[in-house]
Amino acid sequence: MRALLALGLAASAAAGDRPNIVLLYADDHAQAAVGCYGSVLCETPNIDALAARGVRFTRSFVTNSICGPARAVLLSGQHSHRNGQMTNSPGLRADVPLVSEHLQAAGYTTATIGKWHLPGDPRGFDHWELVQGPYYQPAFRGPSGREQREGHSTDLIAGAARAFLQAQGGAEEPFFLWVNFHATHRTWDPPLRHLTRYQDRDLPEPATLFDDYAGRSPGAAASQMRISRDLFPAYDLKLPVTGEGILDKSREGKLAKLTPEQRAAWDAAYGPENEAFLAAGLEGDARTSWNYQRYIKDYLRCVVGMDDAVGEITAELDDLGLSDDTVVIYTSDQGFFLGEHGWYDKRWMYEPAFATPLIVRWPGVTPEGAVEERLVQNIDLAPTLAELAGAPRDRRMHGRSLVPLFAGEQREWRDAVYYHYHQRDTGRI
Repeated sequence: MRALLALGLAASAAAGDRPNIVLLYADDHAQAAVGCYGSVLCETPNIDALAARGVRFTRSFVTNSICGPARAVLLSGQHSHRNGQMTNSPGLRADVPLVSEHLQAAGYTTATIGKWHLPGDPRGFDHWELVQGPYYQPAFRGPSGREQREGHSTDLIAGAARAFLQAQGGAEEPFFLWVNFHATHRTWDPPLRHLTRYQDRDLPEPATLFDDYAGRSPGAAASQMRISRDLFPAYDLKLPVTGEGILDKSREGKLAKLTPEQRAAWDAAYGPENEAFLAAGLEGDARTSWNYQRYIKDYLRCVVGMDDAVGEITAELDDLGLSDDTVVIYTSDQGFFLGEHGWYDKRWMYEPAFATPLIVRWPGVTPEGAVEERLVQNIDLAPTLAELAGAPRDRRMHGRSLVPLFAGEQREWRDAVYYHYHQRDTGRI
């Protein structure tokens, strides 16, 4: 039956009955911070609702756990060493075809909204609004120039995505919308409505928060991503700038961008906790635990804000009558360390950073609440998008289409994945 369903999908695409595609793309969102992946830290009801009506991939991995390369891999379907974007420095090769171009050629209206983190203007997109920078009052860049918008980046990106969807009403051509959230990237500045979430309790610490790195690679101890020592006190931890060694001018620059309402909410949320911290004089493990609580709560507040945005976008699809004809994919550019081994950040090929959520909802195709355990990677997203659009297979892509797995088709599949983080540093990362 599943094989027949897959054949039916291929025939449907060939006949021109192709779905719209909405790709919701988070930044640094770890599986451990997604409710349906068994998170003990937070709830994500809107993301979980996609999984309840679709398929959740449990062994989804990336090929290079860093922002720019992950996006280049998604667009090209090629490993970083082939597409040229091996680090966050510009490198994406102009001669590498992108799946957005394939979809455009197949008759799709294409749009990308949010973070870009690749060189130059987007290729293969009819509509684009790019933003990268502060969480509050970010500047959006499009073909007509830059525009600073007031509000939180997650909410503004969701609003721009909804506006694009509304503009598609009545259009004959299918569309592909790639929504790139800035959340949950460092410095984890939450929406105002979530600033005080979790203030009434401490969140559980990971068992390896105080890892001593005995028996591990020397790089594990040298990495500049320890919660105990490497978070910038003022910029990351939102501590006040004082004359006591807590000095980070970037914090004052960030706060200067806040509106009076935003600054008042910010000070009310962080001020009393900061005063208590300065009075306590914490050191050693106690200071590490405090750093962890401030970091993890702000990270999760950004997650919850992003989950709100997912709910707004999927509700817009419902309101416009588009949900039944739209494939919705939720994933992230990579995972993230949430205190495991005493770390924040990504890069290392440990599963918290190497693994990423991947959820697909396609009404009438994906079984509700399905779980797929086969090994998949972000190189598979480009060929997947191409097959959904009925575009010819590009044999230059290294990945494989996941469309047969959406319906649980049993076929020979890979038993290993390849990962290569290219950035090198003789000292600290």
